[in-house]
Amino acid sequence: MRVALAEDSVLLREGLVRLLREAGCEVVAAVGDGDQLVQAVRELQPDVAILDVRMPPSFTDEGLRAALVVRAENPGSAVLVLSQYVEESYADDLLATGGGVGYLLKDRVADLAELTDALQRVAAGGTVLDPTVVAQLFASRRAIGVHRLSPRERDVLALMAEGRTNTAIARALVVTAKAVEKHVSSIFDKLALPPSTDDHRRVLAVLAWLRDPSPDHSSVTGA
Repeated sequence: MRVALAEDSVLLREGLVRLLREAGCEVVAAVGDGDQLVQAVRELQPDVAILDVRMPPSFTDEGLRAALVVRAENPGSAVLVLSQYVEESYADDLLATGGGVGYLLKDRVADLAELTDALQRVAAGGTVLDPTVVAQLFASRRAIGVHRLSPRERDVLALMAEGRTNTAIARALVVTAKAVEKHVSSIFDKLALPPSTDDHRRVLAVLAWLRDPSPDHSSVTGA
């Protein structure tokens, strides 16, 4: 897997390069800001672009804007965003670009297996959200129709938001894959997401929940 990396901290950038190489990746570019990453993606066409949300010069949303440019110019390129904090609006904007995107907290990438799994899933067109991000977003937001979901359906939706497959969800919740399929179908029905060849319903289900401002103080279990 060919990877382009943007991280303004030299020490962290070098550490990530070593970690990525341990994960079997070829690091084709390791740069210090979003503009350089966009240029590297244009020239080198990596499989995955990895970058921080907050980068020079203002350390606000430069990384996010660079990620959105990468996605707009290269729809087939996967993007994995790293952040020190949970940025709700950033996760929302990133998911809106479709599959092949991920959002992990920096603490998570120290786990080689976790990083490798995330890279493989976004490169394959999946969506990966850090479990901490999912938990915090569920604690502060409620999707249109989510109040109609059963506790088990909310558990399934939380794991869907992490980018888990039905098989992985079944394993995490200790239920059968067929039971998960039924829950997922019910979630789509309650969120008014009919079958479509043009849309990714799993991503739309998570987006519907992220975009609704209604407060929901219920906790997520089983995630």
